[in-house]
Amino acid sequence: MFWISCRRVWSAIALAVIAAVGLAGCGRRSAAPEAAPKTVADWFPIAVGARTVRMQLAILPAEQTQGLMGRAELGADDGMLFVYAAPTQMSFWMRNTPRPLDIGFFDSEGVLREVYPLRPFDETPVRSIDPRLKYALEMNQGWYAGNGVRTGARLDLRALGAALEARGMSPGDFGLVR
Repeated sequence: MFWISCRRVWSAIALAVIAAVGLAGCGRRSAAPEAAPKTVADWFPIAVGARTVRMQLAILPAEQTQGLMGRAELGADDGMLFVYAAPTQMSFWMRNTPRPLDIGFFDSEGVLREVYPLRPFDETPVRSIDPRLKYALEMNQGWYAGNGVRTGARLDLRALGAALEARGMSPGDFGLVR
């Protein structure tokens, strides 16, 4: 009888250990791995006025220098948003950029202040008038007028903050509060 009781105890202990190891392993497998931050190649839906645009974010200096250079194709509602940490006067050119574009300059509140056409391969700088701008959105030429997006339209800064987080950036570093 003692042998049967010991055997049952040891069997119960063995089952408990196996269950604990199995559950611990399951817990590790079920935990989602931390996702790698998005890059400049990823697209984010962000509204400008009443229109939603698929934007790539150019944040790092190398991304901003590259911009849309060499890009032959751009979807109808696709664009690139240049994001700066502090207000500045902006200046853009079209070196090695084969597509005609429009550029919209936005202030720190996300308000569209200026829009200019950009000609393919033109290296003449297009400068903003306002020295207090934080965002520049390049779109296909005619997009702003064709979609009724005029000065005064607002960039969805909440969606931009989420996109910055997805890129591994802190929205607070860009003056955005989430």
